[in-house]
Amino acid sequence: MSLLRTFPTRGALARPGRGAADVLVFLGAAVLLWLVVRLAHGTAAPWNEATAPSTVSTDPAELPYYAGRSLLRMFVALGLSVLFTFVYATAAARLRRAEKVLIPLLDILQSVPILGFLSVTITGFIALFPGSQLGLEAASIFAIFTSQAWNMTFAFYHSLVSQPRDLDEASRLLRLSRWQRFWRVDAPGGMIGLVWNGMMSFGGGWFFLTASEALSVDNHNYALPGIGAYVATATDEGDLGKVLLAIVVMIVLVVGVNVLFWRPLTAWAERFRVEDSEAAEAPRSVTLTLLRRSRIPAFLGRVFGRLVFPLDRIMAWFGLAEHPLRTSPVRRRAGDVVFAVAVLALITYGLVRMVTFIAGTSGFGEVGHALWLGLITFARVLVLVAAATLVWVPVGVWIGLNPRVSRLAQPVVQVLASFPANFLFPLVTGVLLATGISLDWGGILLMALGAQWYILFNVIAGASAIPNDLREAASSLRLPRKLWWRKLILPAIFPGYVTGGITAAGGAWNASIVAEVVSYHGTTLTATGLGAYIKDATGSGNAAQILIGVAVMSLYVVGLNRLFWRRLYALAERRFSLT
Repeated sequence: MSLLRTFPTRGALARPGRGAADVLVFLGAAVLLWLVVRLAHGTAAPWNEATAPSTVSTDPAELPYYAGRSLLRMFVALGLSVLFTFVYATAAARLRRAEKVLIPLLDILQSVPILGFLSVTITGFIALFPGSQLGLEAASIFAIFTSQAWNMTFAFYHSLVSQPRDLDEASRLLRLSRWQRFWRVDAPGGMIGLVWNGMMSFGGGWFFLTASEALSVDNHNYALPGIGAYVATATDEGDLGKVLLAIVVMIVLVVGVNVLFWRPLTAWAERFRVEDSEAAEAPRSVTLTLLRRSRIPAFLGRVFGRLVFPLDRIMAWFGLAEHPLRTSPVRRRAGDVVFAVAVLALITYGLVRMVTFIAGTSGFGEVGHALWLGLITFARVLVLVAAATLVWVPVGVWIGLNPRVSRLAQPVVQVLASFPANFLFPLVTGVLLATGISLDWGGILLMALGAQWYILFNVIAGASAIPNDLREAASSLRLPRKLWWRKLILPAIFPGYVTGGITAAGGAWNASIVAEVVSYHGTTLTATGLGAYIKDATGSGNAAQILIGVAVMSLYVVGLNRLFWRRLYALAERRFSLT
């Protein structure tokens, strides 16, 4: 007894460390809450459309505040994207009839450029919050949302439709409700891919930050306090020094978000990996370790956990998972016919209205011109996807299979993927002017800077999700390198690559909006293509040309998805899912 009283126990020794972790977590949460309140206060400032500024101050002292405002918009859009992903992807994967409409509609939504959304929604958001800057903030957040949501939705949808059969059977045998199945089977099963694609989508939001903060719609220019608008204003002024300063702040911001948010999230998501053996070295995060040592998250979990049981009972009223009502084949076929007729009626009505509007404004000759421009941009997209595949598939596999390399390479990849390439456009414009290289070729590089990372991130996610027992089996069998790629790696990463390819192609079409027209200090370079066509139409407020450009871009993207990517999706579900 005397020895026990003299020497502290192991738990007592751990308490000071836990206490320090509690203090750090509490102070971090308090600072974060204060910053959110402070930044959110400026979003509801009085605003008048007639006197609204078209630029922001380029005083370097304003950069920290601008960076905070941009970051707040990014995280609000990310939260909305996650909510949209859960609802939309689950409906598409679980509802047979809805899938026939939701997936083609998702193809169309992915193909609509951000400026196409803004030209329709910005006036509505301003009218929704009259006299307040909140309307413009909502329009900006919605624009960022449209650059984030589609990639995450595709990834989560694929994780649901390729879910292992044993998990599906276990859900049925345990008689889980739809609500319980989602949170205990569906969401955990797709978490690794969702986190990596969320990281990539967040990077896509950075890429379009300038377009979402320095708005130019219908001959009106609006600017919101943010680092994207700061770069746009500094570019118009021809001040490269301030552009470079904003680039430095941007890199610090991206690295900070990676260390404090994405790296802990990727390390935490490892708990949802499905395999029989444990990886030799799991991803680690100092931030996650600190949170795990603190008692505050566990306390909050117990408090909010009390809501789970009554919520489970309430949601059980919506029925058991994957147990639809039994209906006769005749009634089911009749329902399919009614559903198909209703969908065709809506599509026909929309097409008639669009054809009537185009015939009464620009005429159908403009459609042929847009189709030709779309073919040129389509060629750039094909070159981009092929080059990105050859370059980034081997690199993504190397990073995904090596946790130590992943820990070192992830921040670098995140900076490259998240960094808004259009911040570099003023520098690129100067290089193109000095070398005489046409933007028709240089535009492919600019589009790649914003779209190629989708392939890399999805390949990394696919490689890192390969069960460790399969890796050990391949090592034990001493498979030759060629056979290792053909029998293990390529089949394992194929579903992830398809998701990356389809979103990279859609991202390239979107990136063409900002890559086919670049300007710096009064000098503008324009490439021949559909992106430049839509940007010019949006800036001048030509509704007919905007509609034609968006419709043609949607036609190309949906056609490519239907004829090529969807067939690869079906192949991935049929032959390469872990079932």
